Amino acid sequence: MKAGVPHQLKIRVRTMVLLFFCLSVASVGKLIVMQFFQYEWLTQKAEENWDREIPFSQTRGNIRDRDGELIVGSKLAPTLYFMPAQNEDVESAATKLSVALNIDEKKLIEQMSKKTFLIKLAPEGKNIELGKALEVQSMQIPGLYAGVDYVRDYPHDDLLSRLIGFTGYDHQGLAGIEFQYNKYLTSKQSTLRLFTDAKGNSLPHVNDGWGKGTDGATVDLTIDLDIQEVVERVLSQAMVKYDADQAMGIAMNPKTGEILSIASFPTFHPLQYAKVSPSVYNQNLPVSMTFEPGSTFKIITLAAALEEGKVDLKKDSFYDPGYAMVEGTRLRCWKRQGHGEQSFLEVVENSCNPGFIELGQRVGREKLSKYIRDFGFGQKTGSSIAGESTGILFSEEAYGPVEHATTSFGQGISTTPIQQVQAVSAAVNGGTLFQPYVVKRIYNEQTNEVIKENKPTKVRQVISEDTSKKVREALESVVANGSGRNAFRDTMRIGGKTGTAQKAVNGRYVEGQYIVSFIGFAPANDPEIVVYVAIDNPKHIVQFGGVIAAPIVGEILEDSAPFIGFNYNKDQIQKEYRWGDSIERRVPELVGQEKSKIVMIEEPFKIEWHGTGTKIVSQIPKAESLLSIDGTIHLYLGE
Repeated sequence: MKAGVPHQLKIRVRTMVLLFFCLSVASVGKLIVMQFFQYEWLTQKAEENWDREIPFSQTRGNIRDRDGELIVGSKLAPTLYFMPAQNEDVESAATKLSVALNIDEKKLIEQMSKKTFLIKLAPEGKNIELGKALEVQSMQIPGLYAGVDYVRDYPHDDLLSRLIGFTGYDHQGLAGIEFQYNKYLTSKQSTLRLFTDAKGNSLPHVNDGWGKGTDGATVDLTIDLDIQEVVERVLSQAMVKYDADQAMGIAMNPKTGEILSIASFPTFHPLQYAKVSPSVYNQNLPVSMTFEPGSTFKIITLAAALEEGKVDLKKDSFYDPGYAMVEGTRLRCWKRQGHGEQSFLEVVENSCNPGFIELGQRVGREKLSKYIRDFGFGQKTGSSIAGESTGILFSEEAYGPVEHATTSFGQGISTTPIQQVQAVSAAVNGGTLFQPYVVKRIYNEQTNEVIKENKPTKVRQVISEDTSKKVREALESVVANGSGRNAFRDTMRIGGKTGTAQKAVNGRYVEGQYIVSFIGFAPANDPEIVVYVAIDNPKHIVQFGGVIAAPIVGEILEDSAPFIGFNYNKDQIQKEYRWGDSIERRVPELVGQEKSKIVMIEEPFKIEWHGTGTKIVSQIPKAESLLSIDGTIHLYLGE
C-alpha cells in the first residue's frame, strides 16, 4: 500500500504541472490575441466607457429660389455646455458667466451645480451670437465648452413665410416647406468625443475624437424671388389701402405649371411665429381657402361654349333685360337695368350674368359639369403644397337647372385660387392642363447629387388650340374694353377677367362683405405668366373686382415683366376712350434733337428741362409711351 503512494503523488504533480503549463500557454495566447488581433476592438470598447460627447450641429438644408438665390439658410449660433467635474469653483464660474450672458446668477449656479456629467446651459446659453461665444471662451472657464450650433437665417425677412413655414427649438420643421421636407432638410450632427475618467477628468493617454455628421439637403423652389417681392409689395399696400381682412396672390407659368409666386396676408416672421395666431401660419390661403369664384369662373363656361361650337362671339347677339328666369327663379345681372342688346363678345366684356347663363344652357348640364371637372375643379391640383383643399361642386343629385345656371357664372360653388390658376392657364396656354408644383428639386449642395426632381406634368388636353386662341382674344378684349380695363398696360397685351363674390360664412352670405378678385395673363398672344389676386372684404370703396383687384394684377404683371423676359407688343387691342378716362397721346421721339428746335414743336405735353447743353441725350417717358395730355416730359440735356 505504501509503495503506491509515491506513484499517485507523481501523477498528481505531473497533472498539476501540465495544467499550469496549459494555463500559461492559454494566458500567453490570450495576451497575444488581445494585443495583436483584438487591440482595436478592445480599445474601442474601452473608449466607449470613457468618452463623453459634445454635439456639434451640422447645417440644416438651404431653401433656394428657381435661380439659386437663398431664401432660408443657417447661421452660426453656438450653444454652451458645462462639465461640473472639471471645475472646482462652480460659483465663481457662474458669477463670471452670468455677467457675460446677462442672466440671473443664482439660477445659473443652480443649473451648473447639477450632479451630472454634461449640462447644456439652455435656454440662455443656447444659440448665442458668435461674438458673445468668443467673449465667453476668452474667459477660459474650466469645464465650459462652446458647441457648434446654428439657427435659421432669413435674408429676405418675412418674404414667403406662409409657404416656407418655420422650425422649432430642436431645429425640426413645424410648418410649411420646413415641415413637409423635414426629412431632406434635417442634418446629422457631428460630435466632439472627450475621454474622461469616472470623475470627468481628462485621460492624458487618449486623444479626443471627432464624429463627422452630414449637412441637410438643399430644396430648390420654382419661386422667382423677384416676382415674389413684387406680389408681396403690392398686396401689403392693398391690405393697408383697403383695410382688408385678408389678401392672397398666386402666379404661375401656364406652360409648365411652375408656381412663380404665392403669397398670403397677413403674414409673419418665421422667427416670431409664436406672436401670431396658428390660423395664420397653418394656412396658405391660395391653396387652402375656398370661396365662390364669381365671374372669374366664367372663363370656364366661355371655353366650354367655344369648344362645343355653341357661340360665335362676334356674330351672335344676346339681349339682357337685367335678369334671367330659370325654373321660376329670377337670377339677376350685376347691372340691375341690364346691358340690353349686345354681341356675345360684349357679354364677355361686360361680365353679363344672363348671357353666361345662356352659354351654360347651350353647352348643357352634363357637358358643362364634365368640362368643369376636366379643368381640375372639385379635386386637389396635385401641387403637394400642405393644406390644399378640394373645393365644393354641386353633387350630381343636387345639380338641377338653377344650380346649372348659377354655376355658369361662378355662384353656388367654391374653389381655391390655385385651382383657378391651373384652369385658366389651361384655357389660355393652348388647352393643356398642367399640374402645378412649387418644389423644383432636392439635392446635396456639396456633391450636386440630385435626390428628387420635379418636372412639368401634363394632366390632360381640355380644349383645342383654336378654342384657346379665341379665349385669349376675348379676355384681352375684356381688359381693353370691358370690366378689366383697370388692368390695361400699354404695349403689354394683358388678358383677364374680374370676379366679385359675396362672402359666405357657415353657409350663409354676409351682408356687405365681398371677396373681389382678378385673374390676368400676359402677353395675351403667348402667355408666359398667369396671376390671380383676391382681396377679402375690402372697405371704404366700391367692392368690385374691376375696381380693386384688376389694377393690382396690372401692376404685378407690369413690374414682373422684366424678370420674365417677354417682349412688349404694340399689336394689342387699343383701349377705347370712355367718359372720365384721361385723354392720352403717344410721346414723340425727342432724343438727339436740339433744344432750340423742341421749343418750336406744338405738343400738348408740358416739358421740364434737366442739365445743361444744347442737345437732348435722354427723355422720360420713352418715345411711343402713352401719356396724359396734361402730363410732363422730362428732357435731359448734354453736349
